[in-house]
Amino acid sequence: MPVHFPLKLVSSHMLAPTVRHLAFRRDDGEALDFIPGQFLQVHFTYEDGKATKRSYSVATQRNGEPQPDDLIEIAVSYVPGGAATDIFEHLEEGQQIEASGPYGRFCLQEDDSNRRYLLIATGTGVTPYRAMLPLLEKAIAERGIEVVLLLGARNPGELLYADDFQAFADKHPGFRFVPCLSRQMPTEPRDDDFNGYVQDALPQFAPNPETDVAYLCGNPNMVDACFEALKALDFGVRQVRREKYVSSR
Repeated sequence: MPVHFPLKLVSSHMLAPTVRHLAFRRDDGEALDFIPGQFLQVHFTYEDGKATKRSYSVATQRNGEPQPDDLIEIAVSYVPGGAATDIFEHLEEGQQIEASGPYGRFCLQEDDSNRRYLLIATGTGVTPYRAMLPLLEKAIAERGIEVVLLLGARNPGELLYADDFQAFADKHPGFRFVPCLSRQMPTEPRDDDFNGYVQDALPQFAPNPETDVAYLCGNPNMVDACFEALKALDFGVRQVRREKYVSSR
């Protein structure tokens, strides 16, 4: 059941020119019991006193039972002139924010019997997949599944958590990390680097409703384009799980 709690900032760094990674701990001594793929809501007030909130997927990779000292990690996109951006830009270590959660059902399902996951994202839409890595590692080991992660960005500097995903791919042959770059390729492209949008790269992996479950997270236009492409291939509702990220001021 979602609850309200204070979060204290422990550390942070910039993931990309306009995206900040923040690591918190609950400041009430309790643990956050979440399922990878879920999100938190951060609560604040405008200058006129109006209460509002913003949603952020949990990026934490957790092994084992939740503990009070676990880090709670999120990625925040900065929107020029945004009220939430102003708060997060000026948030310093040791300061608090108010949050609630966890919420959401954009999670791996215990009864999945598929042979492959197609994880598709743009921007901060990749954060839930980072949290899923321990569960994917278990599924690869126990069920022998394959995983393809298609991550869209304009250039290599905007590929969020790329080092984490590449390290996971290097360790697990059943996991492929495919950066899809729409404007600028690396000076030395890898075999799995793709020049274009994720929806353009998707067909080369021959999505198959008999074997695959697809997750779509990020830009609404991308989510809609990939959903329509998968629906045309006879993917059913249970085989395509969607979450749209809309930048809010």
